Amino acid sequence: MTFSISEFVLTHKVPVYSKAAVRQQKRGNMRTIEHNTQLCIIGGGLSGLCCAIAASRHGLKTVLVQDRPVLGGNASSEIRMWIGGCHGKDNREGGIMEEIMLENFYQNPALKFPIWDSVLYEKAKAEENLTLLLNTTCLDAQMEGNKIHSIKAWQMNAETFHVISANYFADCSGDSILAPLTGAEYMYGREAKSDFNETIPPDVADKKTMGMSCLFQIRETDHKVEFIPPKWAYKYETDADLPYKDHDKDNNFWWIEIGGEWDCIHDSDRCRDELLKICYGVWDHMKNYGDHGVENWELEWIGFLPGKRESRRYVGKYIITQNDVEAAGHFEDIVAYAGWTMDDHFPEGFYYTKGHPTIYHPAPTPWGLPLRCMISKNIENLCFAGRNISVTHAALSSSRVMATCALLGQALGTAVAQAIEEDCQIEAVDIRKLQQTLMEDDCFIPWHDRKLPELTLSADCTSDIVRNGVDRGEENCWIGNTGDSIEYRFDADTEISQIRLVFDSDLNRDYHNMPQNYPLNQTKFKLPGTLIKEYRIEGVSSDGSVHTLSVSDNHQRFVKHAVDWKARTIRFVPASTHGCEEFRLFGFEIS
Repeated sequence: MTFSISEFVLTHKVPVYSKAAVRQQKRGNMRTIEHNTQLCIIGGGLSGLCCAIAASRHGLKTVLVQDRPVLGGNASSEIRMWIGGCHGKDNREGGIMEEIMLENFYQNPALKFPIWDSVLYEKAKAEENLTLLLNTTCLDAQMEGNKIHSIKAWQMNAETFHVISANYFADCSGDSILAPLTGAEYMYGREAKSDFNETIPPDVADKKTMGMSCLFQIRETDHKVEFIPPKWAYKYETDADLPYKDHDKDNNFWWIEIGGEWDCIHDSDRCRDELLKICYGVWDHMKNYGDHGVENWELEWIGFLPGKRESRRYVGKYIITQNDVEAAGHFEDIVAYAGWTMDDHFPEGFYYTKGHPTIYHPAPTPWGLPLRCMISKNIENLCFAGRNISVTHAALSSSRVMATCALLGQALGTAVAQAIEEDCQIEAVDIRKLQQTLMEDDCFIPWHDRKLPELTLSADCTSDIVRNGVDRGEENCWIGNTGDSIEYRFDADTEISQIRLVFDSDLNRDYHNMPQNYPLNQTKFKLPGTLIKEYRIEGVSSDGSVHTLSVSDNHQRFVKHAVDWKARTIRFVPASTHGCEEFRLFGFEIS
């Protein structure tokens, strides 16, 4: 059977990038391209992007459908929210999320948003197994019983329909577009306290959510700048008109938020119109009413695409509740973690006048997220990652931030690849194997130890700390000086196929991935100085012959080198860093 929601599908504009079409069928001036793939992902935010990259790297033919011209979702140049994640020492997210951030610091030291978009685009296009469809909106799904056979998407600028058949469909769209299209069970709004025995929700369930925001950014100049607001902007002539709303120039104006009392899906344009009136009104107030220290500042950018916090949430094999969060999520099938506070914004958003517009309920750092919360309860081959996972409203307030969503995406992409390899349903995968694969890919999983290669354990090593299987925390870091090295030694020549390295990217750095404003003298955010930049790896055979691998411009935390060596000794020799005087290394393993 087929479900269609054409009455509320939004079509968006601009180019098409399609690697491989199985068949093209012309219909007048329209055309249809059919794709047969293993995993189809809807939504190109950070969860969808990391899901696609992970699945592709683990061998799956993958199609990523994104309804915008750029990737990144709330982090993109269209919305510009910085990436938040788990609080606490050494808890920064690793894996693909950290890889992307470090690539951005390397390619984009001035932190320009269009370049950030390009970094995300490059990451997707670099994967041979990944077909990227930008400006493509999912609008229909074809079902076979309780299983999705295919989805249909429309590429407006190319006047092209894409019909995509796949083994699995991953909805990372945020709004859970495949829920109404497939009949998948989902939740919307706030549960009652009694529904899941929680304390945060209201006494009576409702359809209210957290709202959405249009952000704006400002730039400092060396001269006075006047501002004339549009006639339709709201007027806030005194600070009393903006109660409980900090509006100094160092704010990112997240509190310009509405929509929680409306419909966060169907009323998106209505919300945008209201948000623009508020944004211009707030900047008019800062410029023209009172002294806010912005005489030389100008409006650099204002967002026309609202960033959403909450809408539909799927019902999965397990629903995470406030109680699970507070108990730290010690699930047997944990595959990711969160650690943002339960940051529960009032549905009234900007129009809440009784106090601060959100309540920060404490949450453990970290707390665990299970695989089951990403698998549909009633649609056989539907899974999901991002803010639309199977959580209550209260739990969502901690799990919704983007670095957490990225971890969920990488975990899901890896899980689908393993399910197809093992020829089983996702929930039936060997969970220990999945956890080990994720940790091998630099995804920290709390309370779990990573197994080391037998070859690494069997050799003599001059520093056991680099083979303890823990890739974060000062106590697990080798620290060396000029002339120092680390060496593995075997009794005889041994075949080496891979060398795994984990460098120190300063997981406790306190700056965001992108700026909130642009002062005249900008802080130069850059690659962490703790990263080793230049190094070489030497493999010495019993006969004295030497294999050498030299790297002169490393800018990543997690690096794997494929080699084909026979050696008795393997030596890591650091040469320079991106600024730190000492050499810092978490992991050096051979297999």
